[in-house]
Amino acid sequence: MSLTIGFLIYPNLTQLDFTGPYEVLARVPGASMHVAAKTLDLVTSDSGLQILPTVTLADCPQLDVLVVPGGPSVDDWYEDEEIIGFLRAQGATAKYVTSVCTGSLILGAAGLLDGYKATTHWAAMDNLAPFGASPTEGRVVRDRNRITGGGVTAGIDFAFSVVAELAGPEVAKAIQLGLEYNPEPPFKGGHPSVAEPELVEAVTAMMADRLDRRRQAAQRHAVAG
Repeated sequence: MSLTIGFLIYPNLTQLDFTGPYEVLARVPGASMHVAAKTLDLVTSDSGLQILPTVTLADCPQLDVLVVPGGPSVDDWYEDEEIIGFLRAQGATAKYVTSVCTGSLILGAAGLLDGYKATTHWAAMDNLAPFGASPTEGRVVRDRNRITGGGVTAGIDFAFSVVAELAGPEVAKAIQLGLEYNPEPPFKGGHPSVAEPELVEAVTAMMADRLDRRRQAAQRHAVAG
């Protein structure tokens, strides 16, 4: 089996949206991995980690699996002709069009989630509908060849689901064991459905400006589209 898997990266992405799934998908037998960006310059994540692309968007081969990670400033790219054009071209022929966290919103801006169920970070769920997607709660949501992961850490669950699609459950389970992916979080509270209401309120308030900007950008794009 030969598979071409590619990640789109861009300034201010959340590195775990990228590195978590990358560690899993890179272990698929026969996988050829590509990290695509506008240039080959270092890309700085929202936490300051620098990532070196392996290929430019212009030179990226046609991908079997397209993966788009998210980040706090995804709305900066909704009208970026180079990134949106890349996604549309790759999405037209990729076997699987996928995302992690708010990466789904960039897919939406490219028109690749119109008519599909999709998920994203819990705080961004209401931004999917303006792009024609059907917001669906879940760590991993699949609708035909669209596979989307929830917020940040859900990208690892997402990646194992993708591996199962590509190479079968036994390969996915073997990679999971090799990576010792057996999470036991010290606190139960990683989603509003299980977190204390006052904590949800406080965290949402901290993100208020970002969420408002993102909501307005999604609405503008929807109207323009």
